[in-house]
Amino acid sequence: MTLSTSKPLFYSPGKTALLSLFLLLHTLTYAQAVWNGKKCAVALTYDDALQVHLDNVVPVLDSLGLKGTFYLSGYFPGYVNNIARWKSAATTGHELANHTLFHPCIGDRPGREWVNPENDLSKYTVKRITNEMLMTNVLLKTLDGKTARTFAYPCGDTKIGNVDYYKTVADGFVAARGTTGEMKKLMEINLDDVGSYGINGESGEKLIELVKRAEETNSLLVFLFHGVGGGHSLNVALAEHNKLVRYLKQHEADIWIAPFIDVASYVKNYQSKQK
Repeated sequence: MTLSTSKPLFYSPGKTALLSLFLLLHTLTYAQAVWNGKKCAVALTYDDALQVHLDNVVPVLDSLGLKGTFYLSGYFPGYVNNIARWKSAATTGHELANHTLFHPCIGDRPGREWVNPENDLSKYTVKRITNEMLMTNVLLKTLDGKTARTFAYPCGDTKIGNVDYYKTVADGFVAARGTTGEMKKLMEINLDDVGSYGINGESGEKLIELVKRAEETNSLLVFLFHGVGGGHSLNVALAEHNKLVRYLKQHEADIWIAPFIDVASYVKNYQSKQK
């Protein structure tokens, strides 16, 4: 008797269909839970050590049990006049992060008339900016005792001439946050320049739409806030900001909300394991 070789002896259409379904569900579940067991990751970041961050943001985040990242520049009044309060924010789990000592930006670009000529990044040397960055790490360590730190490019300017200045001191940081409005999946993220969405006047509904998009695409979403309820020309109304953070709290079963340094560390570890 000749046996047919078109199907193995143990072939069962029912078992094959069940196996295929199991593999599909496993793949979908893995893809949707890749962010520390959640569908996506969201980092709330706030630039320039503004008084309103301490008055408006920290209290609402604390009330919800959420943690943010605050990029501090050492000479800004909001830092100098509130050192004890920033130290207190760190003790409750908020990230204090590096935004340089003097917040230098390239001054000859449109809308940059406010840039102090002494702090014009185009006139800096690479050594000068990296010294500012490393000294700010020391300054922040006096507040929270930590050595691991993330960096945010002032004004999103990443170069002096043709030199990517962060790369010369990247070993001293976990990651750097940029200003390009983009959200990416785990293996697509460049930790030398992580994209973020700068917020200026958007409604809470618009902010929540971004979160929903991150959930749908299993991506990282980084918010970049300046003024919250005032305090800066780039501003979001406090009520609209609070709509966002309340939504995040209500959906934290699916959304990983964490300081930028925690998310960046997770990305770095994940990517290293895939290589």
